[in-house]
Amino acid sequence: MRSIWKGSIAFGLVNVPVKVYTATEDHDIRFHQVHAKDGGRIKYDRVCTVCGESVQFADIDKAYESPEGERVVLTDEDFAKLPVAEKHEIPVLQFVPAEQIDPILLDRSYYLEPDSTTPKAYVLLAKTLEQVDRVAVVHFTLRQKTRLATLRVRDNVLVLQTLLWPDEVRAVDFPALDGAAEPRSQEIKMAETLVDSMSDEFDPSQYTDDYQIELKQLLDEAIASGSGTVTRREEAAPAAMDAEVVDLVAALERSLEASGRRSPASAKKKPAKKTTARKTARKSTRKGA
Repeated sequence: MRSIWKGSIAFGLVNVPVKVYTATEDHDIRFHQVHAKDGGRIKYDRVCTVCGESVQFADIDKAYESPEGERVVLTDEDFAKLPVAEKHEIPVLQFVPAEQIDPILLDRSYYLEPDSTTPKAYVLLAKTLEQVDRVAVVHFTLRQKTRLATLRVRDNVLVLQTLLWPDEVRAVDFPALDGAAEPRSQEIKMAETLVDSMSDEFDPSQYTDDYQIELKQLLDEAIASGSGTVTRREEAAPAAMDAEVVDLVAALERSLEASGRRSPASAKKKPAKKTTARKTARKSTRKGA
């Protein structure tokens, strides 16, 4: 891995030099765009609308247009002059319980490596975070953008996880939920039983990206065939909607049956009494008498 940023964590008067690395990677298969007619590769050209010439990326600046139509052009030098852009520091703002961070705010994750021959301060901060069972709220500047983030520990390594700013989370108002009927107690009990039957410890290693696996298999088959194209397969007809699934209670009962659990309602039902052959025979004898 190659570090993308260098700086230091400001933990009170304690300074912790660190290197920042991207913690995640995308394993999706990449594709090129080609002309459907002849398979030619599609390329993009940055063309100036004024002179009509192709422009190299190094010769491109950024422009801002106000709502009134006023235009301001900024160069890399202009961005570098901003006071925030000059800081290579990650100040700790406060320590908060992790459960108070709404997951919708979580964005990108980064590993922090100690950038010192004596990483005592790094280890001290990591151990302290583990002991207090809290996360540190910090802010820093990366790629000309000020970011809010949390600092936590994962496998003895400090992890920086950027957060969205509150105004970056959209407000929602779905009219379909206005006046929606509350679930019945029977439905809630059955749903809770279904949740209980499916509850377990989270183990991400047991899940796989089936789409990427099947896509890779599809590509391997096309390469092996030597045709360079994918063999068309017959699509299976979509399954018809089962009428019983329309009923919420019926759907829950079927889900519970599939999980091997009985619903609370069916569990309370007493089995019907069986009439023995001997009792039936006695009744027949009395009638004959």
